[in-house]
Amino acid sequence: MKKYLLILVAFVILAAAMPAFAQSGELSVLCTPQELWCQGMEESFEAVYPEIDVQWIRLSSGEGLARIQSEAGNPTFDIWWGGPMDSFIAAKPLGLLEEYESPNLKNINPNFYDLFVDKDHYYTGIYMGSLGFMTNTDWLAENPGVEPPKSFEDLLKPEFKGQIVISHPSTAGTAYTFLSTVLQVMGEEAGWEYMKKFNDQVAMYTKSGSGAGKYVASGEFGVVIMFSHDGVKEIEDNGAHMVITFPEEGTGFEVGAEAILKGAKNIENAKLWYDWALTPEAQALGPVYQSYQAPTVVGVELSHPELLEVNLIDYDFDWSGAHKQEFQDKFANEIQNAEMDESGTIKKNP
Repeated sequence: MKKYLLILVAFVILAAAMPAFAQSGELSVLCTPQELWCQGMEESFEAVYPEIDVQWIRLSSGEGLARIQSEAGNPTFDIWWGGPMDSFIAAKPLGLLEEYESPNLKNINPNFYDLFVDKDHYYTGIYMGSLGFMTNTDWLAENPGVEPPKSFEDLLKPEFKGQIVISHPSTAGTAYTFLSTVLQVMGEEAGWEYMKKFNDQVAMYTKSGSGAGKYVASGEFGVVIMFSHDGVKEIEDNGAHMVITFPEEGTGFEVGAEAILKGAKNIENAKLWYDWALTPEAQALGPVYQSYQAPTVVGVELSHPELLEVNLIDYDFDWSGAHKQEFQDKFANEIQNAEMDESGTIKKNP
């Protein structure tokens, strides 16, 4: 709580130092991270700009992209905040994003500037996180001799059949990152053959990436594949008995991004949010709201640096984003034809 109060004080100071073009009115945000963080971002932004009424809706990255595609030219939302960069790369050539070069790009970590900042200024990275495997330790104790998976091949072992939970790549950036990572590590031909075998191991697919974690945290299943920072949340904040491991072949990672939507009705307010989200004060909010991704700007202490001290592949975001619809369709049609129930769980079809 003390840390949170200090951050709010920093926002007041930040607001006082900003130019006098702060806007009033409304701002509609499509928010992809978890609801607690979305809510915290709204409240903190309104503390800086009290005359702006922020409304937000949380959608997974796949749902978000589909929504803005369906609303092209007349979007409900003004700004899209969060979710893997692949979706933003896919949205850019479709004319769904507004070009904007924020003055706060000066805050971006210079060591990763080309990774975090679109060269044409249609989107910018706001956080980073690595993909990992989370295994329930109570389940391990009930299955002597079974060790947590430490490679993609381990996931195909007989002991994990029917024990793996993951989101669906058509709805969640987490699962699409996993799919794209496999294809990049193994090559497309071998990668798709692997995904067929992997599908036979999966107990269920969920709509959201972090949503898959609750089934393993509760002990209903043994292993979940999701971003490691979501695993930290389950362990540290929800008391889950889980251990985090990473594939020895190298793991993929996400760069969460933000973009102003083409045709935004409150574009000046969207620019204010965009700029503010690239400040150290805003990016320090993640851990306050149980979100442990690494920041993209300098001046913020990493809450869990060990999550990035792993073997990361040279993840090709441009390739991944350019093939997103193609790969999602191939997975859904040739590997796992999805059928979602009212709870958001995607049932496996025979």
